[in-house]
Amino acid sequence: MSQPLAAGLAVALVSLAAILGPALGLSPWWITLVVALGLGSLTLDAARFGGRGGHVLAEALPGGQLRLRRIAIHEAGHVLVARQEAMAVRQVLVGSLACLRAGLNTSGSTELEPPAHAKLPPEELRRWSRVLQAGMVAEQLIYGQSVGGSDDRALLGRLWGLSGHDVDTAQREQRRARREVEQQLRRCQDELQAQAETLLAAAPRLGRPQVVGA
Repeated sequence: MSQPLAAGLAVALVSLAAILGPALGLSPWWITLVVALGLGSLTLDAARFGGRGGHVLAEALPGGQLRLRRIAIHEAGHVLVARQEAMAVRQVLVGSLACLRAGLNTSGSTELEPPAHAKLPPEELRRWSRVLQAGMVAEQLIYGQSVGGSDDRALLGRLWGLSGHDVDTAQREQRRARREVEQQLRRCQDELQAQAETLLAAAPRLGRPQVVGA
């Protein structure tokens, strides 16, 4: 839940409590306490977690492992295809807590060695198209659809745009790259799952220390 949405929901609940409280026999002191706790939580979330406290908490709850595993599958797709394309991976983070510790406002990240030049030749752009779409393809392969990848799509669009290619060419080449990645990951699903489990084991959660070198 975003910070503005959380704040709006808190205001709505306070307003509702103020209207219905007297009829239900609620003391004004209880309403004041709830308001103070709610505002304090929002302030703490904004100050310490950049408004992503809800994500951090959700990942710490019993069902959070499923959420983290999906993120791990996405990042594992990037890692495997980057390895196949001989592209260096600087860092892989899984989970909101890991990303917040690194100063990132996201739930998962695979940091690649940036290209040497802004304007890339076609074959280099195809390599980036395969690696950047690999996370979405991995999710699609395991879960039937992808929910992450907006940052990947945006970066891929910038790379093609900066290299001077028109939209039709960029979209055609990206579709071709995606088909190639689908074939790659289908052939190595066991490796994809194993890589995801390794990343998941190293993902920190509230109440659980980060496993170094997992």
